[in-house]
Amino acid sequence: MSKHDKDSKAGANQSRRTFLKTAVAGLLAGVATQIIPDLSPASAAEKAGQGWKILVVYYSRTGNTREIANQIHGMTGGEIVELQTVNPYPTEYRATTEQAKRELQSGYKPPLKTKIAGIASYDVVLVGSPCWWGTFASPVWTFLSENNLSGKTVAPFMTHEGSGLGHCESDLAKLCPNSRRLEGLAVRGGNVKTAQKDVESWLRRIGMRK
Repeated sequence: MSKHDKDSKAGANQSRRTFLKTAVAGLLAGVATQIIPDLSPASAAEKAGQGWKILVVYYSRTGNTREIANQIHGMTGGEIVELQTVNPYPTEYRATTEQAKRELQSGYKPPLKTKIAGIASYDVVLVGSPCWWGTFASPVWTFLSENNLSGKTVAPFMTHEGSGLGHCESDLAKLCPNSRRLEGLAVRGGNVKTAQKDVESWLRRIGMRK
């Protein structure tokens, strides 16, 4: 074999190796794109700007979470739904906290009389709750357990009296493992009436407001 032939063969082999590496890299990149959810707020902002359909859904016992939900809805548009249980909670605060503790410890999920039609059509679901024992209120657990939010962008907002978000973000990851989860918002109950700037700042960070 001449030197020219050897050089040509070597060049062809190198070209085939380069092609195979490129093809494999492209295939792996495609697989990764399908498996890894896009959690980037920048991507959320871009898609929100393209007209995402937003649902603000919440449970409120004292009205604090309702106030924040209404502020969010006023800034984002979309739909807003308040969750209501079949059996109301006691009016007395301590009785409610004791019942909530029993429900959360046992995993009991109170039935809801609120039904949301066409939830599959929403792109973004912003989920609001008072902080009960460091997590979502039991009715919110019911909602998240009964509705498939896979592929949707989900973010929690919570009212509290010192516990912040608690561990609701890690609980949300367990309940909605196939959703795009964004950072949550925590507002102290005594500050809800004047929380507009905090709400707007949060919505900008997660890409729901330009």
